[in-house]
Amino acid sequence: MSIELLLALPVMLPLGGAAVTLVLRHHARIQLAIAISALAAIVLVSIILGQQVIEHGVLVLQIGNWTPQLGIVLVADRLSALMLLVSSVVTLAVLVYSSAQTVSENVEQTPVAIYHPTYLALVAGVSMAFLAGDLFNLYVGFEVLLAASYVLLTLGGSASRVRAATTYVIVSLLSSVIFLAGVAAVYSAVGTVNLAEMAVRLDGLDAGTRMILELILLVAFAIKAAIFPLSAWLPDSYPTAPAPVTAVFAGLLTKVGIYAILRLETLLFPVSEISTVLLAAAGASLLIGIFGAVAQTDLKRVLSFTLVSHMGYMLFGIGMVTQAGMAATIYYVCHHIIVQSTLFLAAGLIEHRGGTTNLIKLGGLQKLAPVIAVLFFVPAMNLAGIPPFSGFIGKVGLIEAGIAYDRASGWILIAVSVITSLLTLYAIAKIWNRAFWQEPSQEIIERDVPLPHLMGGATAAMIGVSLLLTLLAGPLMTYADEAASAVLERTPYVGAVLGDEAAEHLQYRIDDQGHRIDENGQVVEP
Repeated sequence: MSIELLLALPVMLPLGGAAVTLVLRHHARIQLAIAISALAAIVLVSIILGQQVIEHGVLVLQIGNWTPQLGIVLVADRLSALMLLVSSVVTLAVLVYSSAQTVSENVEQTPVAIYHPTYLALVAGVSMAFLAGDLFNLYVGFEVLLAASYVLLTLGGSASRVRAATTYVIVSLLSSVIFLAGVAAVYSAVGTVNLAEMAVRLDGLDAGTRMILELILLVAFAIKAAIFPLSAWLPDSYPTAPAPVTAVFAGLLTKVGIYAILRLETLLFPVSEISTVLLAAAGASLLIGIFGAVAQTDLKRVLSFTLVSHMGYMLFGIGMVTQAGMAATIYYVCHHIIVQSTLFLAAGLIEHRGGTTNLIKLGGLQKLAPVIAVLFFVPAMNLAGIPPFSGFIGKVGLIEAGIAYDRASGWILIAVSVITSLLTLYAIAKIWNRAFWQEPSQEIIERDVPLPHLMGGATAAMIGVSLLLTLLAGPLMTYADEAASAVLERTPYVGAVLGDEAAEHLQYRIDDQGHRIDENGQVVEP
């Protein structure tokens, strides 16, 4: 079997699993076994794809042997292979966690039979988004994961969840309409939606047309990634969902948007004036998000606002458009997917033991539930960037890239990122003080609910993965640096899809210092 055929499995396995589990909707145990088997297989396939990409370069699968210009193309390079592996590990751990937790407070009124099919459909959409080699199938991937997220967000049918889902659905539909308009506009301008062919043809457009196309797509992706000022929907939508659902949403869905922005600003629009706008949005996201987190009194809302804030770190690295900045962003994205998901799982443990996520009503969990205290403390310190955790390593990488960038905007963002990190630590300390140190109420003392082993074990496993990011920081940063170099160079991706001759027609690339270089080796100002 050709190794390229493996590219179809991360999409086909969960789709097939979703169909089978839907048929077996009255057999919960069999549903769970099939779902876990499918996700475990995707983890294995992701590892194999990563190894093959390292050994052989970019892998391309042309569905049905159609030419890339006409058919569906799946592409795996270093970046997409890494995103696929991290996402598959998270979705597997969260599914194991959710198997021990009722996805709703009222089992009898919850359509739990559709949980596993919907969850697998979401995984298929995420995989499609990471592997899509054309803009339209990137849109399809987004729509599949969003359609599944609508169902997952409303599990239980409570008034708060339906109300939150209404906002989420409206905003998501708006971003999808903008995205589809962008796809139509791009096709009208260059006559293709294949990403590699778009990269070649967009280089030849005039600056004004390029700017309009880039802005349309950037707005669509920024809404999905919850970049300020397009992030107001997130803190109102995520906290109402069950803990496993929120963990996947917080860890993955916004990162798919960041992944799309990274591809947009490297493969498609390497010569752009938008980088200044991205840096401004990064600074605003960092500050506004963390100020919102500090003001909250509900654990899930605090974590939701920190999610908005820390998207700014990733946008900081993308906005510099340098190899060091991109490498630090790639590492930080992996870190944040793992740690943010783990924190929401830990929040679910706190809610399970304390009966609430309201910090004013919680207390005494350090003594009442010491295991939960440890399971929250480690990822919380990681999120705050305390050394030697991966959060500290990622932030140092971004700061070093900002110093090398050596522009006023970079220095400002370095200061903002340090302030944000300190305020994140303050927000975490506030959670710790209220949930774990303050005196517990009699109700919490009497609520002696045992911790399900699978919930605790899945959370501990996620913490273990986050610690691996620290222990393997050297090789991972080297991998991220090579991935950043490839996405900035563009020729490996385009050459693998269309052939080396087509890659020679690329007019621009970006060197490791962020300079735009034309085909004659001359620096081009955006």
